[in-house]
Order: sequence, then structure tokens, then C-alpha cells
Amino acid sequence: MRRRLPLLFPLMILPAVLILTGAGLPEAGPVPETKPATAGAQAAPPEAPAKETDQMSTDGQPVEPAATDEVPKPEAKPVPPAQETKPGEETKPADPGDKAEKPEKPEKPEKPGDPDAAAPGKTPTEPASGDAKPDAKPGEKPPEPKTTTPAAELVITPEEPAAYAQCLTDLKALGVTFSEKPRIDDGKGCGIDKPISVTEILPGIKLAPEATLRCEAALELARWTKEAVIPAARVAMSEDGALKTINQASSYICRLRNNASTGKISEHARGNAIDIASFTFKNGESIAIQPRDEDGTLSGAFQRAVTATGCLYFETVLDPGSDEAHENHLHFDVLQRRGNYRYCR
Repeated sequence: MRRRLPLLFPLMILPAVLILTGAGLPEAGPVPETKPATAGAQAAPPEAPAKETDQMSTDGQPVEPAATDEVPKPEAKPVPPAQETKPGEETKPADPGDKAEKPEKPEKPEKPGDPDAAAPGKTPTEPASGDAKPDAKPGEKPPEPKTTTPAAELVITPEEPAAYAQCLTDLKALGVTFSEKPRIDDGKGCGIDKPISVTEILPGIKLAPEATLRCEAALELARWTKEAVIPAARVAMSEDGALKTINQASSYICRLRNNASTGKISEHARGNAIDIASFTFKNGESIAIQPRDEDGTLSGAFQRAVTATGCLYFETVLDPGSDEAHENHLHFDVLQRRGNYRYCR
């Protein structure tokens, strides 16, 4: 019996060691860290950790708890409400630990070239009010209202004393019958600084009715009559005798061009122009100005000749072929242009 005791003693100590070892262990194992919750993912309800029960075998020895597949899960943090997925956005994976997160792609506009589509990551800017233009840029100042610049006030051009004196001398040398008149100022730029009234353009050739002009216009009319009209009349109208009268339709008058209600002021309103209506000869015959481009008579040739030569003396010549406003007269004026340009129609 004493010999068996040493053999049984270890067997009796072993169960006690096992019981003491189990009592020293903690009731639950180490708790893993909580994984971050993601949008759209719902946390599973926490399960209560399995309780250990000390079961004894039939022989009085404690039995180890049966192994299970489930691992105790920590309590889940509150999950924020799922964000609404916008068109064009990719859905993120539920668990960033299970799948690598992909970079977000930029949003595409609804239509290519649509000016109203918002840029990626930006909120479309809406007009502040219904009156704002959709293409107005933030911070841009509205255009200032346009203002109409008032037209420059028209004034009467003063005559240069030396040039005016020379002009009077030249008129007298040609034998022009004229008289000087007081200054004319009818307002709106109409008027003549030193007007003259002409009754005979050359000795023996009347200007009817008498014409009020600037000296320069009267001088060019006298030169044209002497150097162009009289020679042409001697050839074309020799049977009718000498030229006796130049009949004018308009000299100085305050009006706009072509008697219009709007537009530029006429050169007649400055004393620079005269309209020739007809020519009367010694026998009483007259040649009226009218459309004669296709006239094959000597009268037609005479009118075309004096019209063409008029551009040698005047800066502007308008005949019946120029426009409807000049169907019955020749318009001559001395309007100075750049480069001594002349307008003859």
C-alpha cells in the first residue's frame, strides 16, 4: 500500500493544478479594436459573449468549454445616415478594410458644352434675381449706359481778310457786277460772313435772279462762264446768238441737303453753292437742264460739255443723272475736301 502512494500522488495533484490554472484565466479573451463604420453599411446587432460554465465530468474533473466559430464582437458605433447617391458618383465599398478605396472620378456635365452644367466639385451659381442675365459673371460691373455726344455747334466760317480782298479784285477784273452785303446769320450754322450779291456774272450776261454767294463761289462761276460756257455756246448754239442770261434756281438758302428734314447742312446754307436751271440766248431760245445723256442733238452736246468742264472749277458737280433731286438743274459748289478731291456725277 505504501508503495502505491507515490504513484497515486501525482495523479491526484494533476486535477487540482488544472482547476487552479483555469481559475486564474480572465473570463473573456482580448477584445479587438472596432472597425470604422462606412456609409450604407449597417452594423450587426451585438451578441452577448458566451458565458463559461464550469462543467464537471462524471469523474469529477472539469471539462473545457466547447470551441465555437463565433468570435465575440464589440459594440458598433452609431452609423451616420446614408448619403444620397448622385448621378455619376460611384458607390464606395461598404468596408474599407475589405476592399481598397478607389479615387473618385470627376463628375461629368449632363450635356457636352452645356454652359449651365456645374464644374466638378463646384455648386452652380444662380442669378441673384430673375432680372439678372444668366451669362453675367460674379463681381462683374454692369455696363454703363451709353451717352449720346451732342453734335458740335455749327458756326459761320469767317473770311480771311487777305483772301477776301484778293477775291474782290479778281471779280472786278473779270467785269462781274456785284455788291457787298451785311453779314448773314440765320442760326444753326446758316449764314455768310461777307456775302455779295451778283447781278451780272460777266459783262452783258445776267445772272437771274440775282444770287447771294460767297466771293469764292461767285469767282469760280465767272471763270467757268468765260472759259467753258461761252466757247461751247459759240460752237453748239451759234444760230441762236450770244449767251445773254444764266438762270439760277438757288443760291444762298438756309436748309439741309436735298431739302431733307434730317442730315447734314447744305452748302447753299453757307453761300458755297449755286444751281443752274437754264441758259438763254440772244434770239430768246433757252436750253433747259434735263437728262440728256442719250440726246444726240447739239443742245445735248452743249449741256454735256458745260457739265463736264464744271468739274475743273467746282469741287462738286451734280447733273440730272446723279439723283432724282437734281433732275432739272446743275448743282455746283466749292466745298473743300482733303487732297483737293472732287465729286462730279
